[in-house]
Amino acid sequence: MSSSDFRQIAIRTEAGKAERLFRAAVSAFCSLTRPSRREIGQLEDLTLPLFDDVSVESRRYVAAALSECEYAPAALVRRLCEEPVDIAAPLLIRSRAVSDIDLIALIGRHGLPHARAIARRKDLNPTIADLIRALERPTLVRARDPEAQAPAASTAAAINKDTAENSATSQQSPGIAAENARRRLRSMMRTGDEALAAKVDAFPGSETYVKLRETALTGNAAFFQTALADALDIDFSTARSLTANQNYGPLLAALRSLDFSEDRAFLITVAIYPSLFPHPQAIRTYLDRYRLLHRDVALDRVRNWKAETLSRMVRDVSPVNSDSRKASNSDEGAAPALRASSRK
Repeated sequence: MSSSDFRQIAIRTEAGKAERLFRAAVSAFCSLTRPSRREIGQLEDLTLPLFDDVSVESRRYVAAALSECEYAPAALVRRLCEEPVDIAAPLLIRSRAVSDIDLIALIGRHGLPHARAIARRKDLNPTIADLIRALERPTLVRARDPEAQAPAASTAAAINKDTAENSATSQQSPGIAAENARRRLRSMMRTGDEALAAKVDAFPGSETYVKLRETALTGNAAFFQTALADALDIDFSTARSLTANQNYGPLLAALRSLDFSEDRAFLITVAIYPSLFPHPQAIRTYLDRYRLLHRDVALDRVRNWKAETLSRMVRDVSPVNSDSRKASNSDEGAAPALRASSRK
């Protein structure tokens, strides 16, 4: 079946045409040995507009077909991976079109059911495997203080409602604060991005968090650093220096200054530094550090970064030799401005 045939089917509006077109297009694509970028783009352009109109059975069929396809269209695969696990499972287990960053994001949005399917992937990134084990066994992540125990366990466990309930049952930790923390995290993650979008107005920091989280999950450091610079109102070079080495300390302080909850801060940090959290103890250490860092201290660090930026800007524009001094003095408007900056 050619693309022109698909277009003719798409023009018609009889019942059932979307179903047949959706399946036929993917079947034809999967028969191609090495599809071109143009063919991949054509399949996405054809199937994505039909996605909401096809049945669960058709989505399940397409997910299974694409899971065996070496050159599956990434956009369609990502859309299918957002479906319930009984549809998405073949792609979560086998598809090469799903990257490690995609897997972390899917676990964050859908929790334990998706995580269990992802755990069955061959050659799974060890960091992701450890995070899934932490979800399965939340009691490995503990804190000494009873009221702090729940947030520490919840960072790994309360991403998903079922896991949080298992954690509450197994630990039987006293205290209303612990249960409130679990309830808050369950409600936050229950519907993923839709829940966050609904709460943007109610919780002013949510919009900043979503931007930082999504740019962190792209895997593009520059995107995240730009978003971080905007969030903290610092220059790009300073934001870049916060993630320039294998030490999450500066980033931890930056996130604490934004008053993010532990689970939100951890998700962003693990997306930037996935190799630093190979086991539950590393997660616990991060949570302890984050919890013990007072927000006022973090805000002081951000103010210091801004002051250093301003100082550097002043040094950069100040004359450094006699020639530049002469040039500066010849500009009657610029010299007073520079002198005023120096006084500040």
